[in-house]
Amino acid sequence: MMDTPLEAIHPWLEDETPAGALAGIEGLDLGEKLKSSDEAITFMSSIEPAELLKCVFPDSLVTVSEGGRDLGQFSVTVEFARRVQKPCLLLHAQSQGAIDDSPCGTTVTAYITTDLEVLEEDYHEYVKLKGHSLDKRCHMVQHNGQMVIDKVTTVGEEAAKESVSYPMSELRGLVTEGSNFLLMRLIALRKKAPEHMTFLSFDQGLHIIHTTFSELGLKQLEVGGKTMEVFGLERIVHSVEDSPTTWQCYFLADGHLASRVQVGSPITMRLLQLPSQPEKAGFETIPLVWEEDMQMRSKFLDRKEELKADHASYLRQHPDIRALISDFLQFLLLRKPDDVFQSLLGRKSTAQVQ
Repeated sequence: MMDTPLEAIHPWLEDETPAGALAGIEGLDLGEKLKSSDEAITFMSSIEPAELLKCVFPDSLVTVSEGGRDLGQFSVTVEFARRVQKPCLLLHAQSQGAIDDSPCGTTVTAYITTDLEVLEEDYHEYVKLKGHSLDKRCHMVQHNGQMVIDKVTTVGEEAAKESVSYPMSELRGLVTEGSNFLLMRLIALRKKAPEHMTFLSFDQGLHIIHTTFSELGLKQLEVGGKTMEVFGLERIVHSVEDSPTTWQCYFLADGHLASRVQVGSPITMRLLQLPSQPEKAGFETIPLVWEEDMQMRSKFLDRKEELKADHASYLRQHPDIRALISDFLQFLLLRKPDDVFQSLLGRKSTAQVQ
């Protein structure tokens, strides 16, 4: 029916296989509880507020065929927000295009904490064909210590609903379709992916599966007529119902996505122009919201108390300082000079003569 696969237009889509198919992860015991690796948990806990500030920017790429034909557009935006009275990041990713002139697209909106924990996420995918349409919607949200997931798949006029929930205690190191984009920006900015980084994720059947990230190293890539050095990452997404899917992404030094491709697909997402200066200048306004960041505010208060204690200690060790300050203030209040600085210099000169 279609020459171009749906995932060609929105490359984070993982194809759903027929019910009962079980290619799966090699040697996986379905009764076994999967866990993230220690390296993955350590990476998440090591994220600093300053790193997150560098991740708040938009990305905009085009999706092209192997022959260079424009198939659609892809964008990702990250900004600071609040959700359930918690400071967090709001990520919005969107892909739009056409398959054989039939509209299709995917949208992901996620609220993510500063340590990459997903508070809530919406996923919507659609393709509209003549006489046939597909619509998938998935919503996940934390509620009473559980991650509650509801999925609705509509094919034509028929809708199928699925619901599942998992204890948050079993989802340490969870990476979703939304948080995946933020995680890769952080790794790209560090220019190093620790070995054995294995996270948890969900497949199309809402099963808990593993997803891994590894380095591809540096290479040269042409962007906007210039040859740039880019850093590569490979993400492998496993599945209970299908064989693993592999994505390869390359990033500029500032974390902007330069290219993204699913291994084996003739479709590539490319950055056509280097980020403009006005876009970079927008970073300067981000620190103004530091008061809403829990970690940054905590560090500010700790430093404030540390300085107050240090200053109080110095004053106790030098009681003559208080006498000097009191004497100078009394002098100013009595004389009421227009130029305080010149009065101070004059008083100092008089004291030296005496």
